[in-house]
Amino acid sequence: MGGKGTWLERASGWATKWTGSSLAFGLAVGTIVVWAVTGPIFTFSDTWQLVINTGTTIVTFLMVFLIQRAQNKDSRAVHLKLNEIVAALP
Repeated sequence: MGGKGTWLERASGWATKWTGSSLAFGLAVGTIVVWAVTGPIFTFSDTWQLVINTGTTIVTFLMVFLIQRAQNKDSRAVHLKLNEIVAALP
């Protein structure tokens, strides 16, 4: 792998950073508010419910992998630091 990694590595790194931002949280809250406000317009239909259920399922599915990626990266960094500490001890 090169210095910057593959495009998929860069994209997942960007997504991990962005999804942890205040903007992403605001967008999620805004989406829920818009969905809730449109409930009466769509008479709380099955399709109206399916839209939010499908969207949240897709986001949750993808977030599982992004969270695991972040945890793996952090774990590797901690292990490397611990190895350096152990190596420095007499």
